[in-house]
Amino acid sequence: MSAKAKYQAVLDLGQELNIKDGDVSEDGGVLKIKGVAATPYEKNIMWDKIKEIGGQSPSDIKANISVEDDSVYHRHTVKSGESLSLIAKHYYGDAMKYNKIFEANTDQLKNPDLIHPDQVLVIPNI
Repeated sequence: MSAKAKYQAVLDLGQELNIKDGDVSEDGGVLKIKGVAATPYEKNIMWDKIKEIGGQSPSDIKANISVEDDSVYHRHTVKSGESLSLIAKHYYGDAMKYNKIFEANTDQLKNPDLIHPDQVLVIPNI
């Protein structure tokens, strides 16, 4: 199996995330990928997918993924039924960090218990 075929799920994820300036080549059984993720969160999920397929230190892939905007961890569009604690659990693994998201969005949020679908919230670096 070629490295490109092995890591096709990584390439598909890159397309799904709209990774910019993407470049993919294979040389001597090593897949080389490069691109620009919108946020650190997107870069991290690309790396998570690479490690899921190739292990902690894969030798058959070299990835150079930079970040366009590192002033925030991510920007999240609220979906129906979500709460700040659910969003915090998703991004930080800790629902109790919901206040960090609230504090980063006081320009549009007045109450941490009241968010609305389609609001775009800053997920801060912590």
